[in-house]
Amino acid sequence: MRVAALGLDVGSKRIGVAGCDGLGMMATGITTIWRSSFQNDMEQLAEIIDERQVEILVIGLPYTMDGNIGSQAKQVQKFARRVATVIELPIEYVDERLTSYAAEQMMIEAKISVCRNKATIDRIAAAVILQQWLDAR
Repeated sequence: MRVAALGLDVGSKRIGVAGCDGLGMMATGITTIWRSSFQNDMEQLAEIIDERQVEILVIGLPYTMDGNIGSQAKQVQKFARRVATVIELPIEYVDERLTSYAAEQMMIEAKISVCRNKATIDRIAAAVILQQWLDAR
């Protein structure tokens, strides 16, 4: 069975985007969308979705460390609801606590500058989010 999922790490400035192989085994970062307007963000996202024939969006939800839905998570949910009205695909959430930290640690291990590569962190974090979802399936 083919798996066509797209992982998103939604931030106020950027959206990290990750995809997976057709078997749903491995998630990899694809790109980072630099947010400008909702319409522009959706055009870029729609292009990726069409290109990859995506069937589900997996969005990281940044719970607070005590497991509650804070203001950042509410912003992500609001964004996801708007996305769902434009792009008619099912959306699933994944707890994304510490995904950016995990992404930064991977970059440090690979000797990549964290401070100069924020967009790379977003892309890797999106891959971590999507991988968590794939592993949980």
